Formats: sequence, C-alpha cells, structure tokens
Amino acid sequence: SPFINSSDAAAEKSQQYDGKNMALFEEEMDTSPMVSSLLSSLANYSNLPQGSKEHEEAENNEAESSRKKPVKAPQLGTLMGVYLPCIQNIFGVILFLRMTWLVGIGGVIGTFVIVFMCCATTMLTAISMSAIATNGVVPAGGSYYMISRSLGPEFGGAVGICFYLGTTYAGAMYILGAIELLLIYIVPKAAIFPLEGLEGAEAEAALLNNMRVYGTILLTSMATVVFVGVKYVNKLALVFLACVILSILAVYAGVIKTGIDPPDFPVCVLGNRTLVWKTFDVCAKTIETANGTVTTQLWSMFCDSPLLNATCDKYFASNNVTQIQGIPGVTSGILAENLFGNYYEKGDLIARKNMESAMDQDDPLTNANRYVLADITSFFTLLVGIYFPSVTGIMAGSNRSGDLRDAQKSIPIGTIAAITTTSTVYMSSVILFGACIEGVVLRDKFGEGVHGNLVIGTLAWPSPWVIVIGSFFSTCGAGLQSLTGAPRLLQAIAKDGIVPALRIFGHGKANGEPTWSLLLTACICESGILIASLDSVAPILSMFFLMCYMFVNLACALQTLLRTPNWRPRFKFYHWALSFLGMSLCLTLMFLCSWYYALVAMVIAGSIYKYIEFAGAEKEWGDGIRGLSLSAARYALMRLEEGPPHTKNWRPQLLVLVNTDAEQNIEQPRLLSLTNQLKAGKGLTIVGTALEGTFLENHEQAQRAEQALHKLMETEKVKGFCQVTVSSNLRDATSHLLQASGLGGLKHNAVLVSWPRNWKQGDEHQTWRNFIELVRETTAAHLALLVPKNISAFPSNGERFTEGHIDVWWIVHDGGMLMLLPFLLRQHKVWRKCKMRIFTVAQMDDNSIQMKKDLTTFLYHLRIDAMVEVVEMHDSDISAYTYEKTLVMEQRSQMLKQINLTKNEREREVQLIHDNTTPASPATPATPLTPGEAAQSPGEQVQMTWTEKCDGEPAKPPGAATPEGIKDIFNMKPNQFNVRRMHTALRLNEVIIKKSSEAKLVLLNMPGPPKNRTGDENYMEFLEVLTEGLNRVLLVRGGGREVITIYS
Repeated sequence: SPFINSSDAAAEKSQQYDGKNMALFEEEMDTSPMVSSLLSSLANYSNLPQGSKEHEEAENNEAESSRKKPVKAPQLGTLMGVYLPCIQNIFGVILFLRMTWLVGIGGVIGTFVIVFMCCATTMLTAISMSAIATNGVVPAGGSYYMISRSLGPEFGGAVGICFYLGTTYAGAMYILGAIELLLIYIVPKAAIFPLEGLEGAEAEAALLNNMRVYGTILLTSMATVVFVGVKYVNKLALVFLACVILSILAVYAGVIKTGIDPPDFPVCVLGNRTLVWKTFDVCAKTIETANGTVTTQLWSMFCDSPLLNATCDKYFASNNVTQIQGIPGVTSGILAENLFGNYYEKGDLIARKNMESAMDQDDPLTNANRYVLADITSFFTLLVGIYFPSVTGIMAGSNRSGDLRDAQKSIPIGTIAAITTTSTVYMSSVILFGACIEGVVLRDKFGEGVHGNLVIGTLAWPSPWVIVIGSFFSTCGAGLQSLTGAPRLLQAIAKDGIVPALRIFGHGKANGEPTWSLLLTACICESGILIASLDSVAPILSMFFLMCYMFVNLACALQTLLRTPNWRPRFKFYHWALSFLGMSLCLTLMFLCSWYYALVAMVIAGSIYKYIEFAGAEKEWGDGIRGLSLSAARYALMRLEEGPPHTKNWRPQLLVLVNTDAEQNIEQPRLLSLTNQLKAGKGLTIVGTALEGTFLENHEQAQRAEQALHKLMETEKVKGFCQVTVSSNLRDATSHLLQASGLGGLKHNAVLVSWPRNWKQGDEHQTWRNFIELVRETTAAHLALLVPKNISAFPSNGERFTEGHIDVWWIVHDGGMLMLLPFLLRQHKVWRKCKMRIFTVAQMDDNSIQMKKDLTTFLYHLRIDAMVEVVEMHDSDISAYTYEKTLVMEQRSQMLKQINLTKNEREREVQLIHDNTTPASPATPATPLTPGEAAQSPGEQVQMTWTEKCDGEPAKPPGAATPEGIKDIFNMKPNQFNVRRMHTALRLNEVIIKKSSEAKLVLLNMPGPPKNRTGDENYMEFLEVLTEGLNRVLLVRGGGREVITIYS
C-alpha cells in the first residue's frame, strides 16, 4: 500500500533517495514514504472489483497483489450501474397487485399520506447513504460495508444481517406475488387444490396451499438457476426491467385513453352489493325475448328454480340489479367519491356507497359466496406495512459500487434520481387510480367483480394481458435478483469474521459463488413462502428494511455530529437534522406497521449486536461508535467536577501497585484477585507498576510489563487500565504513579499495595523504606491505603467460603472505610456466605454497654448487617516480655544502621543528630498517643502519628557515627515511648488472636508512620507484632474523609 510501513519501502529506498536534497529527512525515510512515491502509488490505485475483503487485504498484502492478474477496471456509468438497477428493484409486485386495493381501502388521501411518508423515508435515507458512500472509496459489498465501516462491527453485523433477512424475505414476497398472478389471473385451472365450489375458510385454505406448493416449486427452480450461473440472471435483468417499464407505460396510456374513450368493464351490483361475475352472463334478473320474459343465470343462482314464481333469496327479491361502469374514466369526477377510506372487517360485503339497498337488519347473510367479500381485516397501519416494501431497493446501486466507473459520483445522482422517478410514479398513480376506477372495483382485491381480471390490468392499454404478463416476469426477475443478492451479502458478512457462527457461509465454489449461503437463503425464503399470504410477508420485510435504513441514517447523523476528522463526504447536501428525521421516520413506520414485529426485529438486531460484542473478532475499523464513545467519555469527564464527590457517591477507585520480576512477570497475582473481589463498588481500577531505569532504554521492558498486566487483568477479570512508569529509582517511579494516575475527576482515591514480605532481610532494607514513604505519601495526598498481609493466602476468584466471619477491628474512626470494605467484599461470590463482625476497643473510662448500643444503632442506620462486640482493654503493667522485645528491636535497628552506613548516610546521620538535639517544638503533643485514643484535631486524628520527642526531652543522639557506638548497643536502655507502643501492639494482638483467630479475614486500622525518620524500622516491627499469628489481614488507613453515610 502507499501508506506508512509498507513492505517494499526498502526496495524503493535505494532508487528514490539518491538525491542529496533531502538529507535532513534521512532518518524518516526508513519508515515513511516520500510524498512523490505516495502520490504515484495512489494514482495507480484502481477501484476494486466485486468481492468482499479485497480492499483490506490489498493494503496488507501488497506483495501478493502484484502477482495477481491485472483487473480490468469496471466500467458502468450512472444510468446502467445505479439508476436502472434501483428502478428495477423499487418497482415491484406491490404496485401491480396491491396498489389499486390500497387506494380503494385507504382512500386517495390516506394512501397518498402513506406513499408520501414512505418515499420521504427512502429519500432521506438516500441522502444519508450518499454522504456515507462518498466519504472515501466504497468497496464492493454496498450497504453492509458502508454501515459496518462507519458504525463499527457490532452495528455493521446487526444491520448486515437485518438487510440480509429483508432481502431474503423480499425474495419470498416476489415469489408469492408471481404465484398469485399465475394462479388467479393467468392459469386458474392449474390449481392443485381446486377452488371451485368452496366457500369461506375452505376456499382461503385451498388458495394458501396452492401458493405453498407452487411457491416451493418456483423457489427451487430459481435457486437452481442462481446456483448454475449468476451471469444468466444478470443477462435477463434487462429483459425484466423492460417488462416493468412497459407495464407502467401501459397503465399511463390506459389512463389517458379513459379520458377519451373509457373501456367497457361492467360491474354487476345487486342493491349495493357487488356480485362475483363468474357464473352468469347477463347482469339482469330477467330478459325479454320473443317468447316472453325469461329468467337469467343470475336468477338461478339466487332462486330454487328458473321459473318466475320460484322462491328466491329475500335480499335478491327486494333489490334491483344494476350494471355500473367499472372504469368511468378520468373526466367522470369519481375522484371525489374515492377520497376517503373504507376499512372492512374480514368477511364484510364490498358495498357501493350512495346506492339504495332494501334489507332487513335481522336477515342473516345468505349466499355469501355470490358477493365480493373483504378477505382480510384492514386498518391504516396494515396498509403502511403492506405498502412499504414497494419503496425498498434503494441500495441496489450502492450494492454494485464495485462495478462503477466513478462510484462517488454515480451513487448519489443515480439513487436520488431513481427515488424521485419512482416516488413520482407512485404518487401520481394513487391519484390517477382514484380518478379513473369505481370504488367497488378498487376495493375488490382479486378483481372478482370484473370477470376475474387484474384490477390494474382493466386500466391498461391495449389489453389487461400486457400488465399480467409484464408483472409476472418482473416479479420473477426481482425474485431472482433477491436470491442472487442475499447470499452474497451473507458471504461478505461471513468473510469479515465478525459473527463466528456464520464462518461456514463464507465458503463457496471455486469461482467464489456462495453455495452454502444460497442454501441458507433458500431455507429462510421457504419459511416466508409457507406463510403463503403476500399481505403477511410484506410487513416482515418492511421491518428488516426499516431497521437497516434507520441505522444508515444514524451512521450519517453520528458522523456529522461528532465531526470526526475523517468525515469529509464529497456529497455536500446532507445535514444531521435530515438524517435524524429519516431515523425517526423509520422508527415511526416500524411501530406503525406492527409493533410486535418491530419489537421482534429490534430484539434480533440487539441480540446480534450483543453476540458480536461478546464473541466477535476484535476489529478496529475506525468506526463512528468509537468516536461516540470518545465524545461521551470526554463529556462525562468534563461533567465530573474536579472536587471530591459527595459521600454518597464515594466508591473505592483503586490504584493497585504491583511489583514485577526481571522477566516482567507480576509477583503477586492474588492482589488482582482481591481487586476483583472489591469491585462491587464499580469504581475505577488502575493497575500500576514501576520500573527502574530511563524511559528511552527500558521502553520495550515497559511494554512487556504492560502486556503482562493486561493479560493478568484479563485472567482475573479486572476491568480497568494499566500504567507502567519508568524512573531512575523505584521510589520515584512509585511516587509518579501515585501523583499522575487518573484523569480529571476520574482519579484514584485508594491505594492497594501488598505488605513487603521479607523486609527483615538485610538486603531488602530499601523495600520497607519505600513502603513507609508510600504510606506517608498516601497520607499527604489524602488517599486511603489498603495493605493486605500474607497476600498469597488470600482466596482466588474461583474459591468459595461456605461459612466464616469477616472481622473488623474498629479502633480509630477513619471515615468508615472499615465498614465499607467488608460490605463490598460480601457482594462477591467468594465472600458472600461470610458473616460480618465488628469489634471495638473500650478503654478504662469508657462505658462499654453504652458503646455497644450506640454502635448497633450506628450500623442499623448505615444499613449494614453485622454482629457487634465491645472488647475491654484494661491498663495492665508492661510485661518484661514487652520490654525485652522492644530492646531487641532497637538493638537490631542500630546494628542495621551500622552495617548500611555509607558516606552519604553518615553525613545525613550527623545532620539528623543535629536536628534531634534542638529543643522540642511547642506543636509536639506532650502526651504519648496510644492507638486507643483520639488525637486533638480531626486532621491529626487520621494521621495517628507518634513521635520520638514526645517525652518532652530531646532524643539521645544514637552515637552511631562513632566506633564506641557498637558497645553502646548492647548496654542501651529501650526508649520509653517505644516500650509503650510495643505494649499496645502486643496487647491488641493478644485480644485479636483470642477473638478472631478463626476469622476468614481480619480488617484492622493501620497506625501511621512516625513523624521523623529515625523510628521507621521500629514502625515495621510494631505492625508485625500487631498482626502476628493472623492468617489474612487487611490493614486499612482512611483517606481523611467520610466514605459512608447514614443518609439516603
């Protein structure tokens, strides 16, 4: 392809870049083509021949395409390539078989409204389609390609399949139309189930069975023709088109002739009821002959004997027989009578308006089969559904886009011209039929009152047979066209590979003829033929076509509104409002035709959409829906105000920090399992990892790490984003992640990081330093912090706890994180069966009974189910064990200091000693804080900090920089404050072990790190002591804001 990264760039390079003029761009020439070579390769780009995916493959496999035989460019102009195919596809069976009946039932005004609505819909759709078709080279495959490439594979597949089903059912409709013409008007004698002498339901059933048998025969023969060779179908297309045009001209000629000399088509009316003119010759009760008055065949139909004194049908006896003209002609002014509609129930008599009829209301209807009756119940919306298929077919031109000389010019002009022509013919024919034909004849669907002639045929000149034969051939032709078009469409969809279930239909014969698709098409078509009634099949295909047109309009409106940079159609006369109007019209018509079919069609389209989304191949076609998501995301992010959300909207937006090993594999996969289990909050998840080095050198490593993260997130079913940061040291990289992740209002508010495992090992001293810095940074940034300890012991997503407890040790109120987390965990299958228990610690001077009551009430208001327990902790003496433990801890830390001292650190140490010797600042709290007590201000309360200088005396310089320091270590006394902290940790740990050793998970307030840096390793030790002997612990530190509320 002429574009970047094409394969033979290297070969061309030597020839094209000899000149020294472009030395400045030498680096780029390896990857990007020069403009001159780009233009020359674009100029040779010929429009592609018929086929499905060639255009995409051609861009990728340039090398192969050069070996293929050169394709002669297709050469069809606007007239042959677009206009005539569209006309042939739009004019169809409905015009000949149902148009007169529609005018008779709906009235000229009603039918005109229907025709106008349908034509407006197709015109608006054509405008949208022209815009899409002229936006870039349209390959063969027409409408399906246009929609799928502009709305994405999901919509493309749904619309493609709707369009396919529509075309297939259109084939069924044409076949039914052809059979109706054959059996009722051409050779009524051919019926396998004879209709003679049958009445009512039986006659109807016989007719439908005839349709089924003959329809199946015709379908089989058509499918065979299509299978044997499409070229015959294409050769016959012109013949069929000629039939259509001749038939329509014959009708117009007939209309003109009625004005000069109306044809003689008498209708026999008894009272005001139209009679079926089949078994009698003269429209009179008696005729005068030389031998006197003789009764007619009509008399013997209604009376028991041909004698004048016979007993006759009551209605026959009391009404006169009149003969009226079926076609009074344009000038007769019959239009006024036909302006308004007459809707009938099934089995009603087709009666002539404004004629007398003497009848007893109580008389039952006798001899019903002598009269013309309504064969279906009609109403306005039914007419819409039956009429709409006669305006479909506007895609015929764009479906041949591969054969056109200049598709971008031909498609808009040809399609719009064809729609204008056909709409003019339809609208004029509505008025002309109403102006020429008697109302009872119009409403007589099968022409029984006019000697069984086709009603539109009675109007034609020179003879009704022109129309009958012409329309028979044109319907057969249209059926063949449908049976050729539909399988190709299905094959195109199958070859795209977006619907895995359809893969088999992509295969065909060696020459690419879609054999399997044809088979499926024939089967679906047969289902339409088994319905057997043209009036029932028409609304079905109306649905599918309307659905398809609706999406074309949607595609155009979306692209225009989103102002995608790539949306620059050549066809300029479109506007999003027009597309939108077209879309609403389509939707309205769908529900007008029949709301239940509409719902079924939508369910079909919706389930296909979901199926492709779920199972389909990942295709990136640069579609409009992707653009819509982008716009919507941008809009939503702008709406999310920068400030913190209201407590009710608070949900954990997690930043999960994971470590990677040298191979960029994730070290703690269980961290992501825990993330998934916490995701009932439906917040944002960012999984981040930090790498050491510079971005330029470690770029590939970063990409590998990102892929590993993606893969793990998929396996653990964590929906979110991943981010890899590279920095000169891990500490900074983590800090960058903490600061820069998220966007606008969509930022993380909680950090999930696992406890550093072997922090006590000498070489790991950097990991715990990093960990404590992270704790400090989250506190400074007001982020919540969750630290799972023993992460490898946490359950995977597949495990299920059948019973057990989640225990919450609520020592300090930190905004309610401790309450919220178990609630979120219990939404997940793993923890669903666990019960929640809340423990809180009472000091000496607390009223534990009152505390329990208050806590229960609080939880009740929070709508959280949990058991409550208050644990009393008495101030006991500090045990020798505590003293010992503290001493060992402090000695160890001094030893570490000795060993790890580098020159830099020595200098820093001196500085620290100098700082520590300065007098305590007044801001320092004068009393030691144990975890059970609250600090002075709410801000401090969350910090939960301790400081070395609490005792009010300056801390002793630890003399580490001198050799004698080592001797000091072994005879040092433990710091009082450390002893108290250790005491708290040990006591709490004892209580927790006593109550919660069996719990599946223990949640615990995490104390904050010391203010100054000297006691850092002691802090780690305190936390170890606090959680000793517990299997799964989640240390929680609030972000300094309320996250849970009692208000709704």
